[in-house]
Amino acid sequence: MDTFNTLLLGFISIVLINNLVFTKFLGICPYLGVSGRIDMAFGMGMAVTFVVTLSGTLTWLIDYFLLQDSPLEVTRYVCFILVIAGTVQLVEMYVRKFFPPLYESFGIFLPLITTNCAILGLCLFINLWEIDNFLEAVVLSFGAGIGFTMAICIMAGIRENLKLADVPDCLKGAPITLITAGLLTLAFMGFAGMIK
Repeated sequence: MDTFNTLLLGFISIVLINNLVFTKFLGICPYLGVSGRIDMAFGMGMAVTFVVTLSGTLTWLIDYFLLQDSPLEVTRYVCFILVIAGTVQLVEMYVRKFFPPLYESFGIFLPLITTNCAILGLCLFINLWEIDNFLEAVVLSFGAGIGFTMAICIMAGIRENLKLADVPDCLKGAPITLITAGLLTLAFMGFAGMIK
């Protein structure tokens, strides 16, 4: 039961309290770039969730069994980037084959998941936090993806409503988007310190 509680607290922590977008400011490019429509935001969130879960898990396995305490440890970042790039290619091929309209709507943002700093950041945080449990690495990776999906979908919902709102001309577009992102971040900062 103690393991379940640890995993549950870790999941809640990475989704709400240590959300990569709201507290670490990672993944801001797709967060602002793809959050114009809720369907695109959800699709991007699911793609990032899949990539970050698979990448976090694979990089933990590679680091734990191959790189730790070996001369190859210096190649950690290169290995992580290669794993992320390979995972993104798998997702891109899958989305192109089975969801062509979604693939077209993503445009350049789908290949840019490779350079999404949230994914590399999570892989590095798992290493930095010295996670030595495979299940915990999987749960944290999945939770980070769910947290990213939640963040981008909340932003997309607000941006869709802002299109109908009477926003002053000087704030339309990027200014109101950045103000909204800042207010969302402040709201999630209220969770800080709840789970240690």
